[in-house]
Amino acid sequence: VFNSKYEDVQVMRYPKENSGKLMKKFMKVIEEKYDRKFEGYKDFHKWTVDYLQEFWTEMWEFTGVIASKKYDKVIDLSVPMNEPPEWFSGSRLNIAENLLKYRDDHVALICASEDKDPETITYAEMYEEAKKYSAAFRKLGLKKNDTVACYMSNRKEPIFAMQAVTSIGAIWGAALPLFGSQAVLSRFKLVEPRVLLTVDRFLQNGEEINLLPKVKEIVEGLPSLEKVIIVPSQKTSKQKDISNIRNSCFLDDFLETGYTNDSVPDILFEQLSFSHPAFLSFTSGTTGQCKAMTHGFGNLLASYRDFYLHADASRNSIWFSMSPAGWSSWNMMATLTFTGLTILLYEGVPYFSSPTATWDMVDQFKITHFFLASSVLEELNKRNFAPGPNNHLSSLNSIFTGGSVVKPIDYDFIYNKVKKDVNFSSVYGSTEYIGMCLVPEHLLPTHRGEIPTPCLGMNIICLDDTGTSVEGKVGEVFMTTPSPNMLLGIWGDKDKIVLRKTYFTKYSDKFGIGDHAIINPKTKGFTICGRSDDTLKQRGARFGSIEIYNIV
Repeated sequence: VFNSKYEDVQVMRYPKENSGKLMKKFMKVIEEKYDRKFEGYKDFHKWTVDYLQEFWTEMWEFTGVIASKKYDKVIDLSVPMNEPPEWFSGSRLNIAENLLKYRDDHVALICASEDKDPETITYAEMYEEAKKYSAAFRKLGLKKNDTVACYMSNRKEPIFAMQAVTSIGAIWGAALPLFGSQAVLSRFKLVEPRVLLTVDRFLQNGEEINLLPKVKEIVEGLPSLEKVIIVPSQKTSKQKDISNIRNSCFLDDFLETGYTNDSVPDILFEQLSFSHPAFLSFTSGTTGQCKAMTHGFGNLLASYRDFYLHADASRNSIWFSMSPAGWSSWNMMATLTFTGLTILLYEGVPYFSSPTATWDMVDQFKITHFFLASSVLEELNKRNFAPGPNNHLSSLNSIFTGGSVVKPIDYDFIYNKVKKDVNFSSVYGSTEYIGMCLVPEHLLPTHRGEIPTPCLGMNIICLDDTGTSVEGKVGEVFMTTPSPNMLLGIWGDKDKIVLRKTYFTKYSDKFGIGDHAIINPKTKGFTICGRSDDTLKQRGARFGSIEIYNIV
């Protein structure tokens, strides 16, 4: 028996006839190949869970993965989730080769900030930039399994550097630029990076942030660093004295080392396994100490699914991102070059300079897809910073929000004051997946306060304290299907002991991170309620006591 309010949940948006064109196209591919007829999205979602290997086989084909050797096996489902099972075993491929598969004149990046004019970079230009970084990293001697760290604002340089690092088979990790030096060191010490990429300063909400004093402390605490590359943010930046920062140089001087006779060699894409570690993400210290998690090629497939397929995007879409490297959402956005769309990078905070600043930006750049932190959305609502009479928002297709619990009144704000027919919803994901678990879907209605569906290929349930699956009341969230974007492991945890102790203490075949939700028995939508422990959550980051001390 459930409360009658679940029957009465308000529908904020119904699908249109032309909604979800890309999802319909994908469904049609499956129907024709497997001689099926789906009754709708929910029927299709059930198929992707019941026929997991077939689903991911088709995702590999549909997304256009470039591989020098195709896989022998998609997954061995007899291997328990807490191992975890290997995906696409036998394949040989390279992440950067797939991130750089488009080399045309379509715009790849729009770079905007609080204090500079916008800049556009095409896919052809992005490849040329990544080529310079790759040549310089190789000249330095960077090799497979080495680690490179990033500590800087949301600019173009981390995109190019990440592409170059992963082309070599080295591993990319980052810490947020607003973290204190001790919080950064608690992360980077775990993985002993050979190289650090940083910036001298940036503007954040009108405030000047000087990173160099913190960089000096970080470098002193990392004896593994052989090179510290400093991006000059302004023309005058190169006049700054960086001699007190060990092994440091400005970016241009580093890139020049990759040139031979005034030219740069083409990128050599190391052919690696699907599960070769490419990205590091760091837990927040809620269990006492940070952990570094490793991720591989699966993140590209997940980003395509979550932010391209579910989002009904196309190459003409413009995804807005203000997350700097160090947020999982940066990885999710940065890997979208795999799809060939345009990413708008914003350095700083664009939301509050005027009541319509957010919506002016949507119109200025013709943004189609928008990830908005729930704390920002709440503040916009509180201040009534809604679109004005000069805002059209005709380009705006989808708004995703998340990072912390989203309130039903935030749905009211979007649908009553921003745009009536936009596809808006909270999302639910985690650092452990560098991707989404629950998403909005164009082919489903949006209900007030709810996330419409688990991602394709994911079965997600809520369990009560007895381990019984529940709907209509609060339960702990568990993923019961393996996913190629789930963390490969924890750095230094060769026997997977820490992995199992952290995520599989209750069930060996169910993955949970301690969040709670309610499943609406009628709509099957999810309402996220928060965490099951004493963890604080600020702007989407989970903080334990150790993290608070490090930042202070």
